[in-house]
Amino acid sequence: MPDLHWTIPVARWSSWPAAAATPDISFIDPLVRRRLSSLSKMALKVAHDCVGEYRSVRVVFASRHGELRRTGDILGDIAANRSVSPTAFSLSVLNAVTGVFGIGRGDRSAATAISSGAETLGYALLEAHAQYESDSSTPVLVVYADEPAAAVYGPVDDEIEGGALAILIDAAAPARFACTIEEGEPASSTPCFATQSAAVLHCMTQHARGAWQSQSAGRIWHWAWQGAAA
Repeated sequence: MPDLHWTIPVARWSSWPAAAATPDISFIDPLVRRRLSSLSKMALKVAHDCVGEYRSVRVVFASRHGELRRTGDILGDIAANRSVSPTAFSLSVLNAVTGVFGIGRGDRSAATAISSGAETLGYALLEAHAQYESDSSTPVLVVYADEPAAAVYGPVDDEIEGGALAILIDAAAPARFACTIEEGEPASSTPCFATQSAAVLHCMTQHARGAWQSQSAGRIWHWAWQGAAA
């Protein structure tokens, strides 16, 4: 694959570590809120904090495992000949959180859900970039949320740490975030992170203007923060 490079304007961003306390998502109806998983709550928290006063935003939601833990519970119920909750089933699909977010905000804007293994966050940012380049009239909100797979699934290569991250792409942005994908081995002179989320969060939190990288499937992803702090 030839080198691929793109830059997105970052209006604001928000993150939530998996080890933190249960986030406050009081903007969601209590009847819905009590049925949500920890993954959905993290995703909704960072999305809500990031979107601010924007009334209409397109959403690109990304998760490698999605609601895998909820799915495991459903499969356990089936194996034990127990009835499966329709609500649990409806909230187990990858794009469920985008529906909850849109309903909670009263926003009918388009939403996309992406899962692409260890490169999920990177391809979500690429999808958001493509959407924004095609139509810059409405901001695009990238929401990434994940948690490690349950032990029953066994070892997972390039497993993620868990947590959530939201990035709002809009022209009125104080900073730019750049990504380049290339084939090959990591450069020894450039710090390499175990996961994409770790590399991206480092750039965000440190406002790191140098290049940082993550590796997956024989591809090197280079990340760089450009401009002022968002």
